[in-house]
Amino acid sequence: MRDTPALLLVVNRAAGTAQDDAVEAALTELRTGADVVVAATGSATELDDVLKSNDGRRIVALGGDGSVHAVVAALDRLGLLAPHEPIGIIACGTGNDLARSLGLPLDPVEGAAAVLAGTARRIDLLRDDAGGIVVNAVHAGVGAEAAAEAVRLKGRLGAAAYPLGAAIAGLSGSGWNLRVEIDGRIATSGEWAADGSCAVLMLGVCNGRTIGGGSALAPDAEPDDGLLDVVVSTATGPAARVAFGAALATGRHADRPDVLVARGREVRISGAAVAVDADGELGEMGGARTWRVEPAAWSVLVPG
Repeated sequence: MRDTPALLLVVNRAAGTAQDDAVEAALTELRTGADVVVAATGSATELDDVLKSNDGRRIVALGGDGSVHAVVAALDRLGLLAPHEPIGIIACGTGNDLARSLGLPLDPVEGAAAVLAGTARRIDLLRDDAGGIVVNAVHAGVGAEAAAEAVRLKGRLGAAAYPLGAAIAGLSGSGWNLRVEIDGRIATSGEWAADGSCAVLMLGVCNGRTIGGGSALAPDAEPDDGLLDVVVSTATGPAARVAFGAALATGRHADRPDVLVARGREVRISGAAVAVDADGELGEMGGARTWRVEPAAWSVLVPG
């Protein structure tokens, strides 16, 4: 008879009561096939302490991209992130974009069942030269400003906050003068080049396919191909911004002449200060930043 698996279910205590029913439903399902301990954490320090004291239980993160990012980042800084120790993900956030790219269920009960029956899939990690990591995608410019608007609206509107936030952000701004280099070469498409003299509306460096709860910024991205998918948009005019937003919503933005989609192993951005969203973590980047892909750096339990 096979031993009962031991799991450590990590939940974000700051998520609030809206997540309580989902946590209980997922926990009930997990306990049909595993011995489960629940850890509710509210800070990076608490999360570090929980993971350091873990007694060999398999880690399961319940939440959205931000929660998965927090767990992976903590394991990384503790030296505990290893591809032979797969992590379970139960999607229970607003966006769940990494889960979408991995084909994970978006229902918490189905997600818990997938953890119990899943097989390990090694996937890539993005690492930047400022000490940060990214599990799904980092994007800069109007997309990050849209995410900031969505955070403000999310409590009232849920997933609908993302398209509304994008609409609000898309009405203003004329872009950012950014230099974008992919594997040491300036990102160039047709008649324009992102060499610092050209205004960029949005830049995405993607491991997964979608951002903002399903917008397919990099629809052909594969989280385990050892490459970054890079999307650069120079659609900065008023009409061009609207048209780009409509094309992004349908996944046809790559057909536009003011959009470049490319792949590489390293992306360097420099130039104007710009809003940045890394797995839902909002900030601002000034100066220069480089992201590199780390192939097969960790693994996730996915449906067999």
